[in-house]
Order: sequence, then structure tokens, then C-alpha cells
Amino acid sequence: MAYIQPRKNKNGQITSWTVKIHKGIDKATGRQLKPFTATFKYDAEKTPRQNEKALNAFVADFEKKCKYGIADSRQIFSEYAEYVLDLKQRQGVKRRTMELYRMLLPRINEAIGYMKITDIRPQHLNALYAELLKNGSRSKSARATAKADIRSKLKAKGLTFTAVKEQTGIALNTISVACQGKTIMESKAQQIADIIGEPVTSLFTITKDETPLSNKTVIEYHRLISTVLAQADKELLIPYNPASKATPPKLKHKDANYFEFEDIEKMLECLEREPLKWKVIVHLLIITGCRRGEIAGLKWDVVDWKNNRLHICRNLLYSTQIGVYEDTTKTEQSDRYITLPSETMELLKEYRRWYLLLVQKFGSLWHNENYLFVQEKTDNAGKPMNPDTINSYLNGFSKRYDLPHINPHAFRHTQASILFFNGVDSVSISKRLGHSKVSTTSDIYSHIIKEADKQSAECVANVLLRPKHIDIDRRKASDE
Repeated sequence: MAYIQPRKNKNGQITSWTVKIHKGIDKATGRQLKPFTATFKYDAEKTPRQNEKALNAFVADFEKKCKYGIADSRQIFSEYAEYVLDLKQRQGVKRRTMELYRMLLPRINEAIGYMKITDIRPQHLNALYAELLKNGSRSKSARATAKADIRSKLKAKGLTFTAVKEQTGIALNTISVACQGKTIMESKAQQIADIIGEPVTSLFTITKDETPLSNKTVIEYHRLISTVLAQADKELLIPYNPASKATPPKLKHKDANYFEFEDIEKMLECLEREPLKWKVIVHLLIITGCRRGEIAGLKWDVVDWKNNRLHICRNLLYSTQIGVYEDTTKTEQSDRYITLPSETMELLKEYRRWYLLLVQKFGSLWHNENYLFVQEKTDNAGKPMNPDTINSYLNGFSKRYDLPHINPHAFRHTQASILFFNGVDSVSISKRLGHSKVSTTSDIYSHIIKEADKQSAECVANVLLRPKHIDIDRRKASDE
């Protein structure tokens, strides 16, 4: 029941009404909870009867909002987003997802962070997406490429990579990349220039990318906004989620790239001339179709020598904040067993013998973390590799042998194509690849499924429609 109190001026005329809706008693303290409060102003241009009617409508609407919790929605988007992100982190959302959210949020807050969550409409979100798709939307993320010998500059200052990391917080990998003349973020280049003591423009060439963000990136912004507002909808702070009625750009579907059989044959042949560790890593990528982090995260305790299989239950990732870290697999369905051929098991046994010799070589310097694929430098011997190292190796590998461009995920697509073309069903392929749903497999590999279906049609035709021609040819051959 609403309590309505009129407010009057010095002349005794009503100027407004204070409307209060009581919340009840706090069970913990036994005290009266602070009521919901709203103010309705008297409109001098309306008659007393019209004002009374408008007041009653306002009270009815206010009572409804209080009933469904909407009256508590005074937070602005930026404040409520922080609450939602903290909530997601407590719920165990993966670190990489949380880092993505934190990276995207400042740009969102620039556009709608000041707005009350109750005031946000689909039009506001559509305007943000349109702005992100304009040329120059990347202007704040300029890139820098070293034009001077950064390594020599640091050495002249008596600075090691570790010292630079300790003083700036820049990851060792980023410092190494800068010294190799590869592109890094302008902000990181500025930090390196500051520690060297020279202008950033004298050490680096700064390039600003004026192209718009991709549809995929804009959709990531949309998903975060939708996540925040979906929580507000769930908590009855807003009548509906405006993100569900907004119009983000469509995601352009790209066919999964995979290697031809001849390419794989050549790769396997070239691997015979490569170090054993890398031979095993690439071999496993080809044979298992696992994700890069799943291969990097393998430990000896998951190798089932008796049943010739691997238990895929870990994912090794890299974060600019904490470096290399271990996580669970991408989804629950990604935790799976993959059976290996005997040839692969023999290769693993050979690698195991080499690995044990490596342990003996380093002795007390060895970091016994039980990973299959480890660093071999004295300070870090036995520690897991940065998963990005696999990409770097494959780039060099493809250039050395004039192979097609290789990225780890292409092996995953190749695995799927081999299975589809050999008549394996989608359910079995989905389980081997560790997809959360069979529909995910079907969506990603729709073009491969179509090609496999064409081959199936020819197979059926050969068996059912063309056997007579085959028999005639055979009779002719026997008569001759």
C-alpha cells in the first residue's frame, strides 16, 4: 500500500506529492527497511481533478515497479557492469574471457557508461555499433615497429629483458618481439622508449590502423553489453534486455581452411629433419586434431600407454598479466579421451626416452612440472612452453620447406575433413574434437560436409546404378 504525502508552499498550495512504498521488516535486525520513495510534481496547467488522476496513475506504476524490483535500478551502466563482472568472476568464468571483458568495457563506458540502465534503449546500442564500424575506430590502438636495434640499446643501458619487465610490467615475450623488429602496441613501445631514455619516434615507426573494427569484434562488444543487461533483466531491474532487441552486424561465415592430403604428406616428410620435440608436437596436432593449448598442456600422467590414448583435460594459455598458466579445457565436452595409432605411441616412447635424458642433463636445475613439452634454457628448464611458441615454430617451419602457411587450428580442420570424407558421422567427430554440441561441428564444417556428401553420392551411384558397366568390362577382359 502506498503512502502519499502532499508538499505545500508558503501559501498552502500543493506543489508535489511524496510517494512511499514500505519494504517491510529486516529479519536480521527487526527494524523497518527504508521505503521506496518517489516524487510527483503538481502541474499548474492542469485542473485539480486532472492532477489527481495523473497522481493515481503514477502511484499505480510506481507500485508495479517496486513489486518487480525496477524501482531499485538507479545504477548507471558503468557501475552495474563492474558488479556483473565481479559476479561472473566469482562464478568461475575463465580468465581469458574476463580479460576480454576488461579490455572491451572502457570503450563501451565511453558511449553508454554514464546512462542509467533503465534508460538504455536498442537505438543507443545500434548507434555504438555503427560508430565502431566507421573508419578510424581503431585509432587508439596504434602499432609500433622498431627501426633501431632495441636489443643493443637495452644492452648499452645495462638492461636485461627481466629488468625491463620488472620496471615496466611488459611481458618478456613482448620485449623479445620488439627486439626482433616485429610489431607491438604503441603503449608498450612508449614504455620501452622511456626506459631507454629516447623519444619513441626515434626508436619505432608508429602506424595507425584507420580501418574499422571487424564485425566479429563488434559482436564481442555486443555480447558483453548483452551479458550485463541480461543480469539486470534477471534481477528485475529493467523490464527487458535492450541488447536482445538491438541489431549488431552479422558475423561473416568463413569456411574452415584445411590442408590437402599431399600437403600433410610433405609436412610429415619434412618433420623427419626437425628436432624430435617439434616433430612430436606437430605429429600430435595432425593426428589428434587437438587445440594448440591442449597439446601444450599435456602432462605425462595423461598418456595411457596401456590403452594407446591421451586424456585431454588441460589447456595451457598465455596472459599478458600473469604469463603462461594452466586452465581446464574450453568446455566440459572438451575433456575427453583420444585413441592414438600405434605409430604415434611408438613416437611418444622415443620422445619419452629423449625427455628423460634431458632431465638428467639439467639435474637439480630441472623444474619438474611434468609437462611433455618444455623449455630447454637453463633458467627455465622443465617449465611449460608459451603456447605462442608453437605458432612461431610453424611459421619458420613452413618457410624453411616452402610449405603452405601453417596455423595450429588448420590441423584441427584437416582432422575433421579426413573423418568426414571417410564417412565418419558428425556425432563421433564432435566427440573427438571436443565440441560442446554436434551442431557446432555441423556449422563449422558445413562446406566440408557438402563436399563429402557429393563423394557419397558418387559412391552410391557406383554401387547401385553403374554395376552393369563394370560387369560388362570384366566379361570383355576375361574373354580376351
